[in-house]
Amino acid sequence: MKRLLPFSLLFTVLFLNAQEKAVPVFKNGEAQIIDAFNTPNKWIRHDLWVATNFDTDGDGKKDRMHVSVTRPFQTDTQGLKLPIIYVTSPYFAGVAPETEGAFWNVKHEIGEEVKGIVHPNVVRRGKRPIISNSHIRKWVPRGYIVVHSSSPGTGLSQGAPTVGGQNESLAPKAVIDWLCGRTNGYTEPYGNNTVLAYWSTGKVGMTGTSYNGTLPLAAATTGVEGLEAIIPIAPNTSYYHYYRSNGLVRSPGGYLGEDIDVLYDFIHSGDESKRAHNNKTVRDSEMKNGMDRITGDYNDFWAGRDYLNQMKPMKAALLMAHGFNDWNVMPEHSYRIAKKAKEMGIPTQIYYHQNGHGGPPPIKMMNRWFTRYLHGINNGVENDAKAWIVRENNSQQNPTSYKDYPNPLAEPVTFNLQEGAPYLGKLSTNKRQLNKQEVFSDNASFSAVSLAKSISSNHRLMYVSEELKQDIHISGVPKISIKASSSKKAVNLSVYLVSLPWNNNKKSKITDNIITKGWADLQNYSSLSKSSPLIPGKFYNMSFEMQPDDQVIKKGQQIGLMIFSSDSEHTILPAPGTKLTIDLDNTSIIIPIVGGINAFKKAID
Repeated sequence: MKRLLPFSLLFTVLFLNAQEKAVPVFKNGEAQIIDAFNTPNKWIRHDLWVATNFDTDGDGKKDRMHVSVTRPFQTDTQGLKLPIIYVTSPYFAGVAPETEGAFWNVKHEIGEEVKGIVHPNVVRRGKRPIISNSHIRKWVPRGYIVVHSSSPGTGLSQGAPTVGGQNESLAPKAVIDWLCGRTNGYTEPYGNNTVLAYWSTGKVGMTGTSYNGTLPLAAATTGVEGLEAIIPIAPNTSYYHYYRSNGLVRSPGGYLGEDIDVLYDFIHSGDESKRAHNNKTVRDSEMKNGMDRITGDYNDFWAGRDYLNQMKPMKAALLMAHGFNDWNVMPEHSYRIAKKAKEMGIPTQIYYHQNGHGGPPPIKMMNRWFTRYLHGINNGVENDAKAWIVRENNSQQNPTSYKDYPNPLAEPVTFNLQEGAPYLGKLSTNKRQLNKQEVFSDNASFSAVSLAKSISSNHRLMYVSEELKQDIHISGVPKISIKASSSKKAVNLSVYLVSLPWNNNKKSKITDNIITKGWADLQNYSSLSKSSPLIPGKFYNMSFEMQPDDQVIKKGQQIGLMIFSSDSEHTILPAPGTKLTIDLDNTSIIIPIVGGINAFKKAID
């Protein structure tokens, strides 16, 4: 006998059949905003805890990560499955307050041991089920589910923050495993009631800025199945490169005296009952024993927090974004990873703008990337230009496409130095044997900007090119080779490439003056991992790369190479007076110029 459906259920079935089923819509290779998904008041929002395979807070139980989900209601009413945009962060639950003494004192001699720092506590903020509202209005209306999670030891996620440790890679991997049905999610942090991601297609993309941009790369280095594409924005790809530079203890711009233990305190918003254990095992043991503020050398501690060393399993398509004038997380962070990814055959594009920290690619670029790799729409994005550079006078939404970065037409041009101290010496492509040395003294009370603007100074050396009669295009990584001696056994070495005359106009652009920067410890002249005290008066040869750049230097300008010692925005600040002597015959800088030496000579003729 045929059974009849109850009237209420029959009405529901007829209603669902009558309405058009909501599906993602694509136009010109991009997911479109559709009304059916653009209903914030109907979005389903819930949270859960995902099991990991590690225990970093010492309670004898595997840590669980706190996860929140925002999805269109059709994932329940119509059984719709959608791909995921996943964002994870240590910042979602709040950070430590600004406390006096929470940063390292930098006013001391290089290599001198100083007292430690004050350790502020974080008061967790936020209420379930919402971890964050970021990205949901951008992606949910386009047919994605947005997932957030708090990093280990932050918010309601269990475990310990490690600032680049292995658990920060394995935590997002576990979330992706759950999204793909390979591990368990639970309704409570210690409960046994499971949650299934039945609405997931198993295709995941990740994005985020700064630390939130680091973690997509961390997840990708695990090779986790289902992570199809990442868009890291200004990511920190190596904590050594963030807190050190060529053997030198160097702070990120704007955070003088910050080090990895400071960042640990800044993000430690997790369970207060676990903090003592975490502090003892991570901050006061692993970090204290490995970070080495005395020599600044590269060691196993830093190597374990360098994602370039972990890329072998990576296969997620990479769209990298960064600012050439980001002196916090410097542009080398993205450059080194994108370069390696291309060498590995991973689909890779890089987007660079001319401003500072942060700044995502245009939504069109991000949309095409995720449409191709998460929805599987063959929009040809893999055949697009490999590099997108925002030119100096354009908005960040209007990048110029190039075959690659560095510009394939760029060639190395070697510039040599001719004396002029304390005034301006010459930067020339001609090589002369001058048998000249020039001397300056360290004085951190003079900022780099004030030194660059000075026509005369005893605290820096400045060498300038002839005035440009035509624009020249720099693209790539300048490299300096220097022969120098110090009056002390340790000395800061700072090098800036600048565009002169200095534009003092309040409306000057960030690209008008500083081209790029570099820092090094002369004690590491032969090895990044082993420093040797300098013999006062003895000359040492050292070569190192500056930060990558792509910039058009306008006609009427001169390129200036400034060599100085302590950088008041970035380095340890010893007492003034250390003398550095530069051997001009054996000091030069290689600048990558589009068109090479011929383009430069044409520009100055």
